[in-house]
Amino acid sequence: MYFAALATDYDGTLAQDGCVDDETLAALHALRESGRKLILVTGRELPDLRRVFSAVDIFDLIVAENGALLFDPKTCEETVLGAEPPKAFIERLKELGVAPMSLGRSIVATWQPHQTAVLETIRELGLELQIIFNKDAVMVLPAGVNKATGLAAALDRLKLSPLNVVAVGDAENDHSFLHACGCAVAVANALPMVKEDADLVMGGARGAGVGELISRLIGNDLADIMDRIAFQRVSLARDLDGTEIGLHPHSGSILVAGPSGGGKSTFATGVLERLADKRFQFCIIDPEGDYAGLDGAVTVGDSKSPPRLPEAMGLLWQPAQNVVVNLIGVALADRPRFFAELIPELSKLRSQTSRPHWLVIDEAHHLLPPGLGTAAVTLPRELNSSILITVHPEHIATSALESVDTVIALGGEASGVIRSCCEQLGDPLPELPEAACEPGEALLWPAGAPEARRVRMIPPQALRQRHSRKYAEGELEPDKSFYFRGPDGVLNLRAQNLALFLQLAEGVDDGTWVHHLRSRDYSHWVRGSLNDNDLADELTAIENDETLDPRDSRTNVADAIKRRYTAPA
Repeated sequence: MYFAALATDYDGTLAQDGCVDDETLAALHALRESGRKLILVTGRELPDLRRVFSAVDIFDLIVAENGALLFDPKTCEETVLGAEPPKAFIERLKELGVAPMSLGRSIVATWQPHQTAVLETIRELGLELQIIFNKDAVMVLPAGVNKATGLAAALDRLKLSPLNVVAVGDAENDHSFLHACGCAVAVANALPMVKEDADLVMGGARGAGVGELISRLIGNDLADIMDRIAFQRVSLARDLDGTEIGLHPHSGSILVAGPSGGGKSTFATGVLERLADKRFQFCIIDPEGDYAGLDGAVTVGDSKSPPRLPEAMGLLWQPAQNVVVNLIGVALADRPRFFAELIPELSKLRSQTSRPHWLVIDEAHHLLPPGLGTAAVTLPRELNSSILITVHPEHIATSALESVDTVIALGGEASGVIRSCCEQLGDPLPELPEAACEPGEALLWPAGAPEARRVRMIPPQALRQRHSRKYAEGELEPDKSFYFRGPDGVLNLRAQNLALFLQLAEGVDDGTWVHHLRSRDYSHWVRGSLNDNDLADELTAIENDETLDPRDSRTNVADAIKRRYTAPA
């Protein structure tokens, strides 16, 4: 189960004319029985809600007053999330004849056409208040308080990530909390602007639409639409034509394999960086300390002290906290045992919160060796959103390999990696590309597919930033430098960085420039030595444009480089 909670609006979504029908109530009970949480997010004041809806205790938490009040039906505890409305503001509205008007713990509510009087009073008194519309309703709240902020307080209480929440609504005031969740849903009667921004629009109106949504949640956890929810996707790699290959929580497990120095850590770091940008939570099991000090994560354990399970799990219970479990202080023979003890704790956390979203297991052949008991059996069943990284896929327990949905094979022997996997699993060998992978490329094979294909890796942004100055002004190694040799090979002009490349490009004769241009040497150099596929793609387009004369092609190449790198004066 990935979507662990449903957050729903009340009026116009669950309820019609203030009432929830029996079929909708039965659907809510079914959702609770599936193990998911229920959160009501409403603009109503709490006494008014309890007057029209007696089954409030079906919800785990209620966000009332459009985000200004949090209510726990089990304990009847009320937490006010916004300031009390100023008395001078209330008195002035009464003087202006604004009626009907209701007051909550923080909200002031009325109806159109009183919005003009409300706005003028706010300006007149110099108050930090905001007006939020809900169709014909006019709600006044402290600045910055809305359904999204109220839901955030509820999720903090429940230790849930918004990525694991489906939100459903129908009106203007629902936009904020719909956009804050992992999947935004509109019922059929929703306003057009709400439908337009939703990831999913239900066929049914109001409670019938919510019931339809619940049926799909229980049935397949919305796996059929996960690939098109932008909020849930990160880039795994790119096809050779530049098309993004997405990674989402229903993508299954991934095996990243190849020789030492083949780019596994760079690939994994790039994926982790993009996961962090989307606020997915990850846990890295790091046997050799390669990820210690990773930005955006807390490292538990070091060379002198083995990691403590309670400390690691305590951190992981915080939805926004990523964790590196550093095993370098654990004896090599004891690491599989430590991992076997960690897996049940992670499984328990995931069963309650659907987190961590991703588990990264570095040096997986150390932690999941053939014949390992509990961990090898548990991993495929309970922790399927995992990234296994290894030099030796043939040394990983078969039960763990069987859980892999996608293989990313790196290095000059990428085809051999896939052969090794197939031999261990007893699967037929897929059709493999004839051409070997170039630097910055890998083979991608969806397990069981008839063929594997070459893809381009996406280097981490941090790596690009770290290397950009070196590429622009520093000293590239001789085998990474560019050489202007000309059509007859009589030149040997070395460009050991981009600044020198641009200087030499201006000075070489047209014959030399065009020779390398038509041979696509510029894009090959940038892709292979600088690992900058975006720049390489732009240079390829210039190289393929035969309408450009030598002067224009030089200018276009120089402009493309200068846009991405700071060339020294």
